[in-house]
Formats: sequence, C-alpha cells, structure tokens
Amino acid sequence: MMIEAGTFCLAAAIHFGRLMSGYEHRKAAIAESVIAFVLLVGLAFTWIRATSTRTVGLVAQSFAILATLVGIFTIAIGVGPRTAPDIAYHVGIVIVLVCGLIVAARAT
Repeated sequence: MMIEAGTFCLAAAIHFGRLMSGYEHRKAAIAESVIAFVLLVGLAFTWIRATSTRTVGLVAQSFAILATLVGIFTIAIGVGPRTAPDIAYHVGIVIVLVCGLIVAARAT
C-alpha cells in the first residue's frame, strides 16, 4: 500500500503542477490526494492493529479502486484529464490495486 499511496502522491503533485507543468488539473489532484491519504491511513492501521491487516488492506484498496474507477469514468466522459499519461496511469494503477486486493484477500 505504501507504493500505491506513493504513486497517488506523485500523480497529485503532477496535477497540482508541482513536478511539471502542462498537466495541472485541480480536481484530479484533490482526488488523488484523498486516495493516497486513505491508503496511508490504511497502511498505518496495519502496523497499529496487525490482527486487522487483511480487513484494512481490503477496505483501503477497495476504496482506492472505486475512486480510480470514478477517475476512469471522468476521463471517458471528458470531465477529467485525458492525456496519454493519465490513461496509462489509471490502467496501471488499477492492475496494481487489483493485485493488492488479491494479496490482501489471501492473507490470514
């Protein structure tokens, strides 16, 4: 979840215009920041309550997938940013999040 959250932080920084210009999109940056925050809180809870790691992993990553699917929907209808890097990131992070969900689901 740390890597997932890190990629959302990077995406937010790009959309806030902090790392490069030309890709600014405030609503996308806010959404990515919220997703990163939820993943980081989930990660913290896995350390605080190790007995709840599976549940926390499932909840945090499910939220991230649902929010990312909303992002894909906004791209599809033309509301969100529609650049090639945005599309590639969304496809890639969904794959990573699904893999994370599978790992969390198999955890005991």
